[in-house]
Amino acid sequence: MKTQEKQNKTLETSFEELQEIIKKLENEEISLEDSFKLYTDGIELLKYCNNSIDKVEKQLIILGENKDSDEL
Repeated sequence: MKTQEKQNKTLETSFEELQEIIKKLENEEISLEDSFKLYTDGIELLKYCNNSIDKVEKQLIILGENKDSDEL
């Protein structure tokens, strides 16, 4: 996935793309080459989603820590 594409992608669109990949992979008539390409595309999307979720979790932790320190 290109850097420009990653910047314009949201988690929602990534999940929709993953759903489409899964549907295509479930097709029994798909070639091995196409299956492998879809699989690698899906792995890249999963990595992107995991990284995005990690960033949000870290931001929430920081916000929680800041809130706790403000209350002291």
